[in-house]
Amino acid sequence: MVQHKMWAIGGGKGGVGKSVLTLALSIWLAKLGRKVTVVDADLGGANLHILLGIRYPSVTLQDFISKKVDRLSDVLIDTPHENLKLICGADDMLSLANPKYTQKMRLLNQLNNLPTDFVILDLGAGTSYNVLDFFLYATGKIAVFTPQATSLQNVYGFIKSSLLRRLSREFSQNEALSSLITRFAGGSGEEKISSMSELKHIVREVSEENYIRLCRITDSFDVKIVANMVKKDKDREASKVVRTVTEKYLDIHLTDLGVVQYDPEIERSVNRMVPFLLDNSKSQAALSTYQMAYGILRETAAISAGNEGVRPGSLHPTPGSAVSLP
Repeated sequence: MVQHKMWAIGGGKGGVGKSVLTLALSIWLAKLGRKVTVVDADLGGANLHILLGIRYPSVTLQDFISKKVDRLSDVLIDTPHENLKLICGADDMLSLANPKYTQKMRLLNQLNNLPTDFVILDLGAGTSYNVLDFFLYATGKIAVFTPQATSLQNVYGFIKSSLLRRLSREFSQNEALSSLITRFAGGSGEEKISSMSELKHIVREVSEENYIRLCRITDSFDVKIVANMVKKDKDREASKVVRTVTEKYLDIHLTDLGVVQYDPEIERSVNRMVPFLLDNSKSQAALSTYQMAYGILRETAAISAGNEGVRPGSLHPTPGSAVSLP
């Protein structure tokens, strides 16, 4: 059975709130009674420990990748929150930002085998191969953006780059199809392929088998999106814009995980280097991230149960009672 415990949070450039969302979802899942390991996968630029109030981590991913320790479990750090462990990145080792393929797979395999209910990856900014590979490896994928036009473009570019990376790996041994994928990516001097539908049409004329493989990838390419720092009602339309453009040009269907309203307390918490207080009953950001975490929990529970369903109400405490933070 495929495990559905690893979730990756990425999307476009920095500054969209990936780390804060990662931490919020991780804390809620822990408060909902699940064992959670949150991983600062921003290799070479770690800061998640600061948001957790841990200024000087005793061990980091650097110790594992450089083989100072054999097991990933040896770099787990306790956090102020019950059920929540941290694996800290390192910001003082340039080579860590670009691990070799064998190092990367060793890390991913051991992450997947950690004795925990959830592994939440906080990815770095941009679309480097390492970021994309971590994103693609996770069974749960979340792309974060803000309502600004540049952020919408960035998150679309991130999703497209992820899909192209997946296609490139799938068809790496097919020179003709790889060339077509390059044209779709816009990196070729030949006539550009403007959409996935156009690419599928060209591939189908050549090979029905490859066309079917291509359709299977796009049909199963499940990415959830979160609009963050939403201030006005019209900002809520940002998710619809991303979904519409992605469906038109990439032929994939995104899922709305929710929106997070702008909350100045989040920024103040970051500046004070203390975790955001999710138990604030007046905070819409707290409520929305709780609902997202609960949705993730129900989805993974349903998959683990073989889609036989979850007993109604069995996973749904109210955010203001049993799961409230100290």
